[in-house]
Amino acid sequence: MGDDDNANYAYDSMQVYLCPSWALSLGYMGVASGAVLSNWGSAWGTWKSGVSLLNTGIQHPGSVMKNVIPIVMAGVIGIYGLIIAVILAGNIPPPTVGTGENIYSVYTGMAHLCAGLCCGLSGLAAGGCIGIIGDYGVRSVGYR
Repeated sequence: MGDDDNANYAYDSMQVYLCPSWALSLGYMGVASGAVLSNWGSAWGTWKSGVSLLNTGIQHPGSVMKNVIPIVMAGVIGIYGLIIAVILAGNIPPPTVGTGENIYSVYTGMAHLCAGLCCGLSGLAAGGCIGIIGDYGVRSVGYR
């Protein structure tokens, strides 16, 4: 074996080690967690603000349009999660055609997983905060 053969063997074994087939699942878990968790937070904020808006709208119908802002803001949180999910999914390459060789590394998969979790958990927390603050805000306007 020459030096070129040893270098090619080391490169091939390193690529198999650094780019396993399960690395794609990490990236797609990041995509799913970014979309699901942020939309869950959006739904939670919309539900929490919407219930108080309906209760206040029964007593004061003229204040409904002014109090719809927390519901719209909670809906935007879900859109952020979908945008991040589309960006992350666009950066996950398919295996090369013919050889079936994976070029997606564990490092990139973990980076996409962490980005999706960061976006999703932030969206979940933001949706909950918008819902709780919107609930109290809408009720306080109704009690005025």
